[in-house]
Amino acid sequence: RVGMTVSASIPAAVISMGVIRIILKKDSILENNMVQTIGSAGESLAAGAIFTLPAIFMWAVEGKCDAPGILSIALIALCGGILGVLFMIPLRQALIVDEHGTLPYPEGMACAEVLLAGEEGGEKSTVVFSGLGIAALYKFITDGLKLFPSEVAFDIKTPIYTGGVGMDVLPALLGVGYICGPKISSYMLAGGTLSWFVLMPMIALFGADATVFPGTEAISTLAPSALWGTYIKYIGAGAVAAGGIISLIKSAPLIVSTFKQAMGSMAKNHANADAPRTQRDLPMPVILGIVVVIALAIWLLPIFPVSPLGAIIVVVFGFFFATVSSRMVGLIGSSNNPVSGMTIATLLFATVILKVTGTTGLTGMVGAISIGGIICIVAAIAGDASQDLKTGFIVGATPKKQQLGEIIGVVASAAAIGFVLYLLNEAWGYGTEKIPAAQATMMKMLVEGIMNGELPWALIFIGVFIAIVVEILHMPVMPFAVGMYLPFSLSAGIMAGGVVRILVEKRKGTEKEKKARTDRGLLFTSGMIAGEGIVGILLAVFAVFKIDSKIVLPFQLPQIGSLILFIALLALLYRVCMKADKE
Repeated sequence: RVGMTVSASIPAAVISMGVIRIILKKDSILENNMVQTIGSAGESLAAGAIFTLPAIFMWAVEGKCDAPGILSIALIALCGGILGVLFMIPLRQALIVDEHGTLPYPEGMACAEVLLAGEEGGEKSTVVFSGLGIAALYKFITDGLKLFPSEVAFDIKTPIYTGGVGMDVLPALLGVGYICGPKISSYMLAGGTLSWFVLMPMIALFGADATVFPGTEAISTLAPSALWGTYIKYIGAGAVAAGGIISLIKSAPLIVSTFKQAMGSMAKNHANADAPRTQRDLPMPVILGIVVVIALAIWLLPIFPVSPLGAIIVVVFGFFFATVSSRMVGLIGSSNNPVSGMTIATLLFATVILKVTGTTGLTGMVGAISIGGIICIVAAIAGDASQDLKTGFIVGATPKKQQLGEIIGVVASAAAIGFVLYLLNEAWGYGTEKIPAAQATMMKMLVEGIMNGELPWALIFIGVFIAIVVEILHMPVMPFAVGMYLPFSLSAGIMAGGVVRILVEKRKGTEKEKKARTDRGLLFTSGMIAGEGIVGILLAVFAVFKIDSKIVLPFQLPQIGSLILFIALLALLYRVCMKADKE
């Protein structure tokens, strides 16, 4: 929905402590660490899949191909996930151990703090589950029973000005805004403001009664939402693509140095039997053997529409971007990992290579998205594995067992992700206002544009140069670009969470007190995101089986009711944060 990832490592650590301490009546920091390692893999694998694979569903809706099967999605996710874990293993000594004082790995360090403060596990897990339950109930009432609308929206369409203003009043957006913080939230809101209050009125004013490609109707007849879908979306996609490439270019020196370090590290084998328990990795021959098997499977299995050259691209780019991802999350954290930039670079290269070598048309496009999907998952999982191995390094875990645990997490997540993607598509469809699928739609546009030359390049380049201007102004391009692409209501809902974070951080107190308030809010909002996500999947099941219309209440509160209840939710979050002072 929002085109961004939120790290699940910290809530996974807290929930694992709650489960092991309260339900299993155990108190083992290494068992907690293993549960957290396995659990956090799901978020990264889901992010890699949702950023790319919905493009194939959108082509299926357009009648160009069949929708991917659940088994196909599971295998793509499984291959990408296992490669991500394996490619990270040779980097562990160089990045996690040798640079312990240089690379902070923020989520990894935070998880270690949570696990080391074991006596707080019950209380902290209660905060997570409280957020989960409240958000689940709220989501079911608004989008299930439809007691009040989940979006407050007002179109502005007059002879002199066209635009739209609104806010999605949902707990997950509030959670994303709180976790990302006020700066990132404000950059997204700035991008949305530019699109909906500057670019959209300009298109309506100068377009007037003209019909301009890719539109098929006169601009004056289009509502704000139609203007967004027809024109603004392409400008936003250009900005997102440019933002990804800019972040990659800026990281070039870091990428080169990390890759050299990784190649040097591969020459050593840290899995020998004589090494201490805390230094044992999976053996290098085993790693290389599994990588070769996966590369052959990607080439030979008909479920992967990939040539031998495509399989080679997956392995080479996968290892390269695993090194980039691991170093980047070490510096800036998993939530800011530029996986979309790496995926865009892979897609551009793969699409061009496939086209030049004769794999054109839809076969080439699906092949390029499949390659991009695997690489996106590789990069996301490599970043997650890095954070988990950092946590393990601090608490004294066995790396080999953690690596096996990460693979178990990947297998479990891969088995689930196909059903989730299929459900969301059947219920609401990707690329719609309900699920914009910002990243996947942009990937689809790029691949189509290169393969068929059908893109409205003028709109794309407007977005590209807006992103360049933003970079010149020293603002983070990606959140601004994502804000440009998404409906304004999503950015507004996220900003509401950012505002609560400002109020919490401005409250007077010692640094320790401020951190305790902020951290309590992080746990509560992580639970909110999870709670809404779970109910969202439940409602998707209802929609597929046509149960959704049978549970709707016969009356609905007006939009003002939605605003009042959302403000109450904001106040509840603030109150939860402030309760840290009483602990």
